[in-house]
Amino acid sequence: MSDSTAFPPPPEDPSRQVPPPPPAYGSAPPPAPSYGMPAPMAPVAVPASIKQAVMLMKVGAGISVVNLLSIFIFRSEMRTAAEDAVAKSGGALKASDVDALVNLAMATGVIFGLIGAGLWLWMAVANGKGKNWARIVATILFAIHTLSFVASFSQPTALLSRVLGIVMWLVAAYIIVLLYKKESSQFYAANSAPKY
Repeated sequence: MSDSTAFPPPPEDPSRQVPPPPPAYGSAPPPAPSYGMPAPMAPVAVPASIKQAVMLMKVGAGISVVNLLSIFIFRSEMRTAAEDAVAKSGGALKASDVDALVNLAMATGVIFGLIGAGLWLWMAVANGKGKNWARIVATILFAIHTLSFVASFSQPTALLSRVLGIVMWLVAAYIIVLLYKKESSQFYAANSAPKY
C-alpha cells in the first residue's frame, strides 16, 4: 500500500462550528434577539384635561387648608354654639364643658381638614400618573363629598365656610368632568395596558 493514497477529509460537524469573534472593544454589542416579544410602549403624553384636573386638585388641597384655618377665625362662634348647647341640655352639660366642646370641635375640624388636603394631593399624584383606580376613587370621594355638602345646608354655618364649601364642590364637580373626557379615558386606558 502506498503512502500517497489520499483519504477525503471528514465532513464538517455543524455542532462544532466556531462562534463569531466578540465585537471589538468600544463597539456596540449586537442587538439581543426579541423572541417575538412586542417592543416596549413609549410613555403616553399627559392630555390637557388631566393636567387641568391635577392642577385643580392641588387648588382643592389649598381650599381645604384655608377652610381648616377658618376654624381658628370662628373660634368665638364655636364657643357661642357650645354655650347654647349647654343651656339647651337642661343640666346634662355643665358650663365647664364649653371649653371641652370647643376644643373637640376644633380638633375634629383640623383633623378632617388635614385628611381632606391629603386626599386631594394623593388623587392629584395618582390621577396624574394615569392610574385608573385613582379615577374610580376620585369619583367615590366626590359622591361622598356631595352627600356631605347637601347635608351641610341643614346646619348653621359661617358665611365664609359656606362660600368655601360651594367653591370646593364646584371645583370637585369640574374635576370629575375632566377625568371622564375622551382624551382622559384614552390616557387611563394607555396607562392600564400591560407594559413589556
